[in-house]
This record gives sequence, C-alpha cells and structure tokens, in this order.
Amino acid sequence: MAFSADELRVLRRALAIALHPMPLSDEDVQDCLRLAGSVDEAVGEAGRLRAFLLADLARYRNALPGSATGYLELLQDALAAGYDPRPDDLAALRALRGGPLAAALLERCQVLAERSVRARLAGRSAGAAAPGPRSRLLALPGGRAATREPERPGTPATPGKPQKPGDRPMPKPSEVFPPRRRPAPPPSEERAAG
Repeated sequence: MAFSADELRVLRRALAIALHPMPLSDEDVQDCLRLAGSVDEAVGEAGRLRAFLLADLARYRNALPGSATGYLELLQDALAAGYDPRPDDLAALRALRGGPLAAALLERCQVLAERSVRARLAGRSAGAAAPGPRSRLLALPGGRAATREPERPGTPATPGKPQKPGDRPMPKPSEVFPPRRRPAPPPSEERAAG
C-alpha cells in the first residue's frame, strides 16, 4: 500500500496527536476521516484482488495439464503475495514436475506448506499447554440476590413458614415422580374355587 504525500502528512499529524493529545481542528478531523476511509478502501480492494487471484488460480489448476504455463505463473504471483499452497497445489505440481519451473515451485511449496503446518501445530500446542489466566466470577449487584435476605448457613427452612416470592424449596423426588402402585394380587378364595 502506498500513501500520497498529502496522506503521509495527515498520517504523521495523526500519529503526533496520538502521542501528544491536543484539541483537533475540524479540518484535521476531516483529514483523518478521509485517510481512514482511503485505508479501508485499499484494504477492501486488496481483499477483492486476492479473492480474484485465488479463484483464477483454482480455475487454472482445474484445467491442468492444458493450462500448465498460466497456472505456474499465477502460482508464482500468489506465492509472492503470501499465499499458503494447498494440498491441491502440491498434487498439481507433482504431476507437472517434469518441467524445471514446476520442480522448483514444488520444492518451494513443500517448504512453505511444512512451515505453515508447523506454525499451526505450535499455535495449537501453545494454546493447549498454557491456558490463559482465569479471572474469578464476581456477583454483580442487582437481580434477586439484592432483594433476598442472607440465609444463615446450616439452618433449614422451617415447614409451614411462608416462602418469599421466587424462593421455592427444592421438590423431593417422590413429589416429582410419584411411586408406582403395584396391582393388588387376586384374592386367595378365587384361586381355590377356580
């Protein structure tokens, strides 16, 4: 990304203000907003260009081997722009490695892919090995806790005492799931008669 001389002047002024806070004129504020808009636009354009390049690269890769020359050129451009080669790229380069450019690109892509995998694994293992410090959970004022009287530990609620709204006792399992009643056995007289 390249800045014009005017944009560099605005950027320098914004950095100076960030280091030494002072009141801004309306013109300075407008200049900073315009610069921020230009930077956002440039970032968005770079993203669109990258997406177009990757889609083009995929089209050429899917048309191999007939598009080998164009594919190799696009892959070189993508690698120069920071593209991490995918397994499809490595497979395509292995199929094309008979040429010197394809063989050199395959070697370069294998190094980049290995470096990328190691970086991902190092990031995962570092995150798994050393979890971040946990902060204690604190109760915030308000809610039901603010209106409830503190209970004394070890004193159960007395039966028959009116409960406060929102403070219900825990139901017993027999209240939630009443016991099943077994059918009564037939009288013994009917058995003897039958």
